[in-house]
Amino acid sequence: MSPASRIDKPGGGKWADLSRRIASTVVLLGIGVLLATATGIWLRLGMALICAITFWELASMTGWRHPELHAGPFGTWRPLALAAIAGMSQLAALVLYHPLAWLLLLLPILAGLPGAARRDRGTYTIFGIAILLVAYGLVIFREDFGLPFVLWLMGIVIVSDTAGYFFGRILGGPKFWPSLSPKKTWSGTVAGWIGAAILGVLLWLSGHGDASLIWVSPLVCFAGQLGDIAESWLKRRAGVKDSSNLIPGHGGFMDRFDAVTGAVLATMLIWALNFVPAVN
Repeated sequence: MSPASRIDKPGGGKWADLSRRIASTVVLLGIGVLLATATGIWLRLGMALICAITFWELASMTGWRHPELHAGPFGTWRPLALAAIAGMSQLAALVLYHPLAWLLLLLPILAGLPGAARRDRGTYTIFGIAILLVAYGLVIFREDFGLPFVLWLMGIVIVSDTAGYFFGRILGGPKFWPSLSPKKTWSGTVAGWIGAAILGVLLWLSGHGDASLIWVSPLVCFAGQLGDIAESWLKRRAGVKDSSNLIPGHGGFMDRFDAVTGAVLATMLIWALNFVPAVN
């Protein structure tokens, strides 16, 4: 059985998906605890495991409808095989922790292309690279920039998701991108930006960050929202409601990490441009 859940008839009610938002927050808090308590090899093992799980979901959503006929070298075991390759490649890259170690992250991409549906090979490549980079980037941020920096990132996602959800449901109004995310409104989207900016202001005023957090936080927030949109597009393309059913009643890991993926990738880009806000 595919780990991705097929699209069901949407439920009614303004607050019908509140439990999903709570589940997302719980998962993010769990990752925060992992990053706070784990270091060294344990941190790397944790990130490699998360990478493997999300790769399993991605491989399932981008494979052939009938894997026994078109699954490439791994046959019907393709999702599990690619999950194992992704997890081991991620772990090896993080253990080596060398400027060229990221080349190991190309292995699961190259291994997965033969079994990907023809139309989804580009999709598999882009989303696969994103998953691998985010797990790698979180370890770099944790060890090179410190726990407060990672908690700031997680805080932006949680604040954005919470503010966007409640203000979007209360205020309503025009949809942000109705073809991909029917429930996301402009009022909720802007509320997320404002919430992220307020978080930046509070960190600055309390002496836990510099003034750049006031404008960097909304940018990272917007990237997280785009990550959410991107995963919604992937699920619609695959014809599924959730990336998997690993979290009973709340979907899969990709459903919970979509905004984190966008936020971390944006922060890695800011880092590559030699500008990283101070968080302490």
